[in-house]
Amino acid sequence: MPHPAPLYRNHVLLLSQSFFIKDNRAELLLHAHKYDFDILFFDDVSRFVDAVAHDGGDNLYVIDLDALHNLQADMPDGRRTLLLGELLQRLPGDHSYIYLQSARQGSRFMLQQRLVDSHCLAYAEKPIANDVLVDKLFKLFVQKKRGDPVRMVVLGDAVLDDAALLARGVEVLRHPDAQTLHLRVKELQPDLVLITDSEYGRTDAIVRVLQKNIEADPVREIALLQCRPDPALTRRALADGFDMVLANCEADLLAAQLVGRADKIRINKDLIGKDRATGLLNKVGLQKKAQGLIRRAAQEGRPLALGVIDIDKFKTINDTWGHHFGDIVIKRLSLSLSTQLGEHDLLSRFGGEEFVMVFWDCTREEGRRRLDALRQAFGAIPFEVGPGELRQFSFSGGVAAYPEYRSENELFLRADAMLYVAKQGGRNRICAEETALALA
Repeated sequence: MPHPAPLYRNHVLLLSQSFFIKDNRAELLLHAHKYDFDILFFDDVSRFVDAVAHDGGDNLYVIDLDALHNLQADMPDGRRTLLLGELLQRLPGDHSYIYLQSARQGSRFMLQQRLVDSHCLAYAEKPIANDVLVDKLFKLFVQKKRGDPVRMVVLGDAVLDDAALLARGVEVLRHPDAQTLHLRVKELQPDLVLITDSEYGRTDAIVRVLQKNIEADPVREIALLQCRPDPALTRRALADGFDMVLANCEADLLAAQLVGRADKIRINKDLIGKDRATGLLNKVGLQKKAQGLIRRAAQEGRPLALGVIDIDKFKTINDTWGHHFGDIVIKRLSLSLSTQLGEHDLLSRFGGEEFVMVFWDCTREEGRRRLDALRQAFGAIPFEVGPGELRQFSFSGGVAAYPEYRSENELFLRADAMLYVAKQGGRNRICAEETALALA
């Protein structure tokens, strides 16, 4: 039997005192597992350093500075305290670290400087609640992930190295006409809009037209590129709705500013548009991605298939084995689905035990077959519900296709109706238009 996919995608390696681990292990793990990562605990510096040195994953490494006061097995002179400098020298230099420190330690600026100059990813002050710590660690996982390119529409003669920006995750799309910029933005749904001061001076209503649209993306930023200092123009631009004003400086400095903004936008998009427990798209993230995929399908004349699935008898799973076990079933399903989708397909945890996927360049019947293959793969996964007791679970699904249904909402409603037919027909099956008629 092939080995099942690992339950958690990422890990936190935590070095702390044994009493802290003993008192907090269960609660920390409970919170971390809901965010789809696991925590490995260490109370000895040598074992921690060895684990970090041999770790090849995209993980986080957390050090509680109170662990310096532990008795270290390999101290040559019998000391009980490991000096901070000795710890920093031992840590592998090709990783970054998160430091937990007391309020007294946090008040010492020289200590903070020492930490941030020594491969520091972040630091936090104790005491910190376990759920808050886990939430902060999740956000650091999000920041470490590169994510999708940030799309930027530029109006005006901004001197930019488009290729260099693309290499750093910023896609530049130029538009020549202020009067049609709002239409271009509606079509492309960019994350960032850059407008030169000369274009703003000619048509100062540009930003108001963009910002007042009820469908405007709340994460999108609109920036003014100002060629020379003009406080009056800056005040007027901010009052009109620009999110920020950038100085038109050296090309590399301007690029660095844009990349910095793009990184912040990317993180905000992930936090708003992704489900924290699984890392998949949520409703918000799916809606925008699906709309973009539909626009692309219309331009290229390609079909799409949208599938909606729901774990069968999920309430019984929760009531019988507990909500934590239900969370495990959801995570295993998300891993089973995500490993079998194509590069341009979409996958979302739509809410609870319901998932939505969009298959690119796929007809309704092809979508039904692909979703049925996913159903069979998930049904083969063994779950240990008790010592030596294994169970398999199932899901039901419905499929609808573009261009028969042309909007993301129409596709979802039709696929959801097919899901209802599958549930009524006995569960553990996939229904599309033809199969639904056969069951009627």
